Amino acid sequence: MSNVLVVEDSPTMRQLISFALKRVPGTQVTEASDGVDALKKISGGRFDLLITDVNMPVMDGIKLISLVRKDPNHRDLPIIIITTEGADEDRKRGLAVGANAYLTKPIQTSSLVKLATDLLEGIAPQAG
Repeated sequence: MSNVLVVEDSPTMRQLISFALKRVPGTQVTEASDGVDALKKISGGRFDLLITDVNMPVMDGIKLISLVRKDPNHRDLPIIIITTEGADEDRKRGLAVGANAYLTKPIQTSSLVKLATDLLEGIAPQAG
């Protein structure tokens, strides 16, 4: 069983991502509405994959990723950023802070499912 945490302030987008991930056999999805909510859930559970938006109220995705990477218990947690920020500098910043992959909205759910499956199986994503 794989536990995935989806952090997204838009309920519609969160539902879309969660629905797509539930197609992956043996995957359980937990949802969080912002970075603070996500940190509470991470501290209280074990997750195999974190998927986060960047632009969120209270705590954004970049801050969330940097805090997760500083925590020895979650340092190796695979992280996917899904965001509207498509500029190359945003992508570099997201990857530099510790994300494993960066997807821009609108996302193709098939691409997300493949990427999530690869990361859950320990396969590094292809650069790009």
